[in-house]
Amino acid sequence: MTNKLLGGIIIAMMLALPARADSPAEKREKIQVMREEVLAELFDQRPQARAEIDEAEGYAVFSNVGVQIFLLGAGGGRGVVRDVKSGSDTYMKMATASVGIGLGIKDFRAVFIFHSRDSLNDFIEHGWDFTGEADAAARSGDKGGEIGEAASVRKKVSVYQFTDGGLMLQASLHGTKYWQDKKLNRLEKSR
Repeated sequence: MTNKLLGGIIIAMMLALPARADSPAEKREKIQVMREEVLAELFDQRPQARAEIDEAEGYAVFSNVGVQIFLLGAGGGRGVVRDVKSGSDTYMKMATASVGIGLGIKDFRAVFIFHSRDSLNDFIEHGWDFTGEADAAARSGDKGGEIGEAASVRKKVSVYQFTDGGLMLQASLHGTKYWQDKKLNRLEKSR
């Protein structure tokens, strides 16, 4: 692997990591605000999603920034899973890695709706998703953009994805790992 390519991958991964300057309380607050904004956009564009969430066992909302440079890509973000029945939140992190042809930066939001208790618990405890994807997304301000419904490998889960900004052209396989943010959850549960 050439030094330039390796350097580009390192820079891409650094850009994809969320800022670390915020306190845990500020991070939780930002995640809550992001969740409300994304749900408002989802309900505006797909009104039937509100009933889908009301009838579900739970849902998750994530914000992610991904970078694809030629054959390799990476991304990272945060989100929160809401157990609809208990009203409890579980804060989570996410990281993606991809291999495929592409170039660009993609800032997107995803909403997962869990239709069974097993799928909700499995996501919180194990949180792995692997998908194949071919997409093109472009947005600048209020122009362009996309909302997509994707089928996850997991059964009994609906997934909605929005682009929030950026430009991405790619055809790739993604590995995405979701895991609990123990620091944010520990502080939340100690309140």
